[in-house]
Amino acid sequence: MLVTFKCHAAPDVMMMDNLAQYLLGIIGKRLSARGVITHDELDAAITKLEAAIATDKKEGAEHQGHFHEGEDDRAHHELPVGLAQRAFPFLDMLRAARKEQNDIVWGL
Repeated sequence: MLVTFKCHAAPDVMMMDNLAQYLLGIIGKRLSARGVITHDELDAAITKLEAAIATDKKEGAEHQGHFHEGEDDRAHHELPVGLAQRAFPFLDMLRAARKEQNDIVWGL
């Protein structure tokens, strides 16, 4: 299923429910049929998501040389998409909402 996040400060952000559940979990929310991230919660949410992205990048850099070791069908430079790329539209929305003091809502 797709989840659509809406906010007056940014374009809608759509993602699969498993990614939405993961990202919301990082910021301390649960995916339900409907939900809201209030403008008062945005600072903490952004901080938590940025920290998770930094951790993911650090772990990715540590494993970069070993990722496709022994796999002949993949180039050694080919890396999976990281959290930074997957979370960017959502993080961008969080930042825009904070700037304009808007809430973010979603529904399935």
